Amino acid sequence: MTSASLPSRREELQELWKLALPIAIAQAGHHLMSFVDTAVVSRAGTQALAAVGLSTAIFFALSSFSMGLMMGLDPLVSQAIGARNFTRARVLLWQGSYLALIVGTVLAVPMVVGPRLLPLVGVSFPELPELQDYLTWRAPSLPLVLLFITARAYLQAMARPHILVVSTVVANVFNLAANVLFVFGGEGLPAFLGPLRAMPALGVKGSALATLLAAFVQWAMVAWAVHKTPGSVGPGGVRPVRADILQALRVGVPIGLHLAAEVGVFSLAGVLARWVSPESMSAHQIAISYGSLSFAMALGIGNAGSVRVGWAVGARDTPRARRSGMMAFASGAAFMALCGLGYALFAPQLADLMGTPPEVRPLVVPLLMVCAVFQLSDGVQGVGAGVLRGAGETRFTFLANVVGHYAVGLPVALGLGFGLKLGVVGIWWGLCAGLTCVGLALLWRFERQSAGTLRPMEG
Repeated sequence: MTSASLPSRREELQELWKLALPIAIAQAGHHLMSFVDTAVVSRAGTQALAAVGLSTAIFFALSSFSMGLMMGLDPLVSQAIGARNFTRARVLLWQGSYLALIVGTVLAVPMVVGPRLLPLVGVSFPELPELQDYLTWRAPSLPLVLLFITARAYLQAMARPHILVVSTVVANVFNLAANVLFVFGGEGLPAFLGPLRAMPALGVKGSALATLLAAFVQWAMVAWAVHKTPGSVGPGGVRPVRADILQALRVGVPIGLHLAAEVGVFSLAGVLARWVSPESMSAHQIAISYGSLSFAMALGIGNAGSVRVGWAVGARDTPRARRSGMMAFASGAAFMALCGLGYALFAPQLADLMGTPPEVRPLVVPLLMVCAVFQLSDGVQGVGAGVLRGAGETRFTFLANVVGHYAVGLPVALGLGFGLKLGVVGIWWGLCAGLTCVGLALLWRFERQSAGTLRPMEG
């Protein structure tokens, strides 16, 4: 294809955002569930907030690998559709669903069992009972989340992302209402709500139960949408196919390792913050909730970029793939820069919005200022992982995250946080350094790869 047949930058931007906006909203909605958990539980006290912070860190540390593993379907499905092989895309959906059930069930077990073994090895802290309760009820949501990711890969590649928005809105409204009811109980509800008034206050456990039920609602809606999407798998296509599952694993394992490395360093930062003080852990959880929410939008742009790059690669159109990827980078950087400006200008108001306890508030505001600084890097690396995934490049992203976060970011965090006694703020400056290194590396890699010829993966 010659450059004259490429869409203009304006046309590419319009097509990207037509796909990116609903995907980004759905991605942000997934993170919004944990944000709501934090916002509701923060009103139950510092210890409950710290427990949810630690629990969420553990949940995402253990689940991030499985989520990334399922994202290996993204380039396979989008490239199949780019090649106009719709039957192949439908077969991959079924194989991904089998993989989601297996992986989700296996990894939910250590979430439940692990915290209960800590007292046996002499580990105990005030928040431990609440942490155990939260993870026991949150762990069963993992297979549902993975099934949702599988359905999302298919629907976004089919250019039908709007049900993702609807399911996300419904699930989050449900999660908010259920959180308030389950955490604080129904005693204060109006009389016309009847049986709901008998609901006891479940505290942290209730928050996890609400999120589990919301995850089921969200998955059920997208499963219905997939069922209504025209398409067939042919004879025997609904049965497990070992070769297809192994192919998804080959593509997905590096993505899973990349997400585990990235989420792992943020979870480790939460643990380090807890070593500083419970107030530091609570401040970290509030600030990371905001950072995760804006980053979810960048991931949505990256997912849209992954789809458009995958379409172009499947059609063997490298110039279009390069144009799509670069416009995704620009969009992600611009959006995150605006988020950073908002965090810097309204940090005190954002702290108040979360119902921050008075003893935690002096730490939240400076963390939001650091969060504002690394928004640009966070956006570039989030989009970069997506566009490289669409091109079938997943191993480099994993290596970049390991080097950036653990060879650069973690030493800086330890040096500033504990060596120079800057506490949780110093830890966050280390996160900033790591994200910057990763973002620059992924941008360089895509620029180099797309300057040559991008070829679709076989399957």
